[in-house]
This record gives sequence, structure tokens and C-alpha cells, in this order.
Amino acid sequence: MSDEPEEASVETEEVQAEEEQAAESILPPETETVEVAAEEEEKPVTKRGKRELSTEEIAEQERLQKIIAAREVIEVDPIHTPIEYETEGKGKIMIGPPTLTRFEKARILGARALQLSLGAPPFIQVPKEVATSLDLAYTELEKRVIPITIRRVLPNGDFQNIPIDLFD
Repeated sequence: MSDEPEEASVETEEVQAEEEQAAESILPPETETVEVAAEEEEKPVTKRGKRELSTEEIAEQERLQKIIAAREVIEVDPIHTPIEYETEGKGKIMIGPPTLTRFEKARILGARALQLSLGAPPFIQVPKEVATSLDLAYTELEKRVIPITIRRVLPNGDFQNIPIDLFD
């Protein structure tokens, strides 16, 4: 038992000696720290490590602050009642493109495929090549038989309800 601790102590002494050598190689020479300290004395440093502003720079910042404070504040009209833009016939879509966007198409297909998979009756005769509810929903969308209205909304709240059969 006495032999094991002696071997362990020899190993720890070697490891400590290696760590001291590594620490010495990592530390910069003392002459460099003196030079850095001399440079830091030339520039006054604030708490965040940035230099202090000169009187000209402070005057310039105050001038810019006065310009910004004198700007006119434009307030948005808080009373806005959203209105609906009416569609009048084919091709009278006022908001957005006259075709379904990929997001609208994905939303319609996903909703209709879910309905079909939960047992909703199809609006068309099911073709033989249709294997999934998503395929059937896509076929229904192509024939424009799904009774869905797309609501396109503007950022100010105005909107347009567009029946799916008005799209190209």
C-alpha cells in the first residue's frame, strides 16, 4: 500500500511542473504589458472601455439631439373601420394577384384533405387514379368545386373576400 501513494505523488509533481511550464508559455512577456499600460494612459477610458468624448464631439451630439427632438411626430389615425372591397365579376380581384398564392393553395388543400380523411363526402366523382385524400382535394381544387372563400387582408385592416371560382 505504501508503494502506490509514492507513485501517484511523483505523477502529480510531473503534471504540476508541466502545467507551470504551459502557463509560462501562455503569459505574455512583462515588457508588453508595460507598453500597453503606457498607451492606455494617453486615452482616457470610461467604464465600458471606450474613450471619453472631446468637447467638439459632445457639442455635435447635443446639436443632433436638438434636431431629432424638433422633428414632427406623425400619429396614425387610431379610428379606422376596416372595409371590404367588393368583387364585381371575373378578374375584378383588387387585392393581390388574380391567382391563388402557394400559401392559399396549401391551406385549402390541407384543410380539404383533412375533411376528406375524416369522412366528408367528396364534391366530385372519385377518379380511379386518386389514391389519397390529398390527391382528391387537389382534383377538387383544379375543378374549382370546393366552396371556400379566400379573405385577403391589407395591413390597415381592409379586406376582400374572394370566392375560389373567381381565380384563374
